[in-house]
Amino acid sequence: MRLINSQFTSQPSITPVARTPPGPSHAPRALWPPLDFSLGALACCGACVVTNPLEVVKTRLQLQGELQARGSYQRHYRGVLQALWVVGSTDGLRGLQKGLTAALLYQGLMNGVRLGFYSYAEAAGLTDAPGGSLVAGAVAGALGSFIASPAYLVKTHLQAQTVAAIAVGHQHNHQGVSSAFVSIYRREGVTGLWRGVNGAVPRVMVGSAAQLATFSSAKDWVTRAQWFGPNSWLTALTAAMMSGVAVTITMTPFDVISTRLYNQPVDEFKRGRLYCGFVDCLMKVCATEGVMGLYKGMTPVFVRLAPHTVLSMLIWDVLRQRALLYTH
Repeated sequence: MRLINSQFTSQPSITPVARTPPGPSHAPRALWPPLDFSLGALACCGACVVTNPLEVVKTRLQLQGELQARGSYQRHYRGVLQALWVVGSTDGLRGLQKGLTAALLYQGLMNGVRLGFYSYAEAAGLTDAPGGSLVAGAVAGALGSFIASPAYLVKTHLQAQTVAAIAVGHQHNHQGVSSAFVSIYRREGVTGLWRGVNGAVPRVMVGSAAQLATFSSAKDWVTRAQWFGPNSWLTALTAAMMSGVAVTITMTPFDVISTRLYNQPVDEFKRGRLYCGFVDCLMKVCATEGVMGLYKGMTPVFVRLAPHTVLSMLIWDVLRQRALLYTH
């Protein structure tokens, strides 16, 4: 699959009777690295503004009833719509966009690196090998998530914060994005800013591999099927919708673990009070909340990831096509 649309392939002068799948005329071309980074960041930041309220709700649902048996805790949040109403009516409209600045910083850093790396791996032909798109997507996700982990840490803290009446999980009580970074650094040092990264890397590796590989394969399939015109944005839209489903199914358990690791309090020795790491969190959640505890918040994960994937992949694909037209 090539990220470059079939608009770059030559068209026959006489329309054949039988419709045959078009093949790419050449390998995909790479953009100037800073431009490629910027387009990936811009696409995902645009999607983030729209979907951040769902991210707030997802975080609250994943922290609700942490390490408590099902039915033994008060449920402040009972579903996506009800949770949106509770947050909006209690914290106000600004409460629905809690952590937006940190979320934009995370999306810009993580996806700029992730999508930029993947496009170069594709241009180098690394995705042509069997399983190449999965490996390239996973490596790109691991690299992006590690670099952007401090921003995700702060985002999670801020999105979990609320008034005591509807609070779930540990409340860090930061005053804002900058004060959160300063507070974490003073309390735990530089390494504290990467607390939870051992849950973030597998989360994004799985999600990125599923997203990019599915999007690439689906886009290639839709293009060859000639459902839409060669320059139609509907090709990217259809592929992105398929990709969103795959990401939600594979990513939700990793998302729950990542949220728990990021939001847990630390002791005087700078160690997590609830979990020692990824495996420990996985075992404790399954033991106390059951296997379905790993799928807490799956509905908002899908409701948030599906449009986020569609918007970010669509915007990224369109922007790259336009950039390639004007830079080559």
